[in-house]
Amino acid sequence: MSKVDALKAQTPWRVAAIDVAAPLAAIGGLLLVGPTLGWPVWYVSLCSVLALLIVEGMVVNFVLLRRDKVTIGTDDERPGLRFGVVALAAAALVAAAVLGYLRWTVPDRELEADSYEVVKVAVGMAEAAATVSPADPDTSIDKAASYMVPDRIPAFRESIGRTASDMANRNISVEADTLSAGVEALGPSAARVAVVMRSVQTVANQQVKQSVVPVRVTLTKRGDQWLVLEMSPIHAR
Repeated sequence: MSKVDALKAQTPWRVAAIDVAAPLAAIGGLLLVGPTLGWPVWYVSLCSVLALLIVEGMVVNFVLLRRDKVTIGTDDERPGLRFGVVALAAAALVAAAVLGYLRWTVPDRELEADSYEVVKVAVGMAEAAATVSPADPDTSIDKAASYMVPDRIPAFRESIGRTASDMANRNISVEADTLSAGVEALGPSAARVAVVMRSVQTVANQQVKQSVVPVRVTLTKRGDQWLVLEMSPIHAR
């Protein structure tokens, strides 16, 4: 096969790839960016102008093909034009992919991470607050307080500490284990988690009571850390 025949055989593929597929890919990339940004007015105008310019370029290419039997994709004297067309298409598709990742994938991961963290904090605080050790009742209170917003700790110590001290004085120990926990509501800086625990009370190493204790834990986000605002019982209706 001669060089001329080889070029003629490549011509349909070059026309399809450079003169048709690449401009359509560029328009597709521009259209994909729109939903990611929420179609603001400025981008609607920009996308319309760029898409129109690309379509006009395709029309000019078609005219050149009819008149001169050459297009951007088949013009070997100006390879820079082919590179420009491919670069434009690649840039549009890369922009759509990056913006889509930042707009949808990253927030989903952040939501998943926040969901895990608020449940972890709520469970840790609830179990510590519901646990009483007669030998050292302050240990569990200190642990529960470590999960809380600083300005809420004094009120928490007063209410829970009184109960824990009273139970410790009567030699009652309480062990709390979480049965289930789930997010009821989650926002950028606030969350609410329901925690269901099994509470076992014993006196002198003999089991006296076992019960299921459901509580609701309200949290707030301070900086990058989730902290507990309050814990309240969930009453059956």
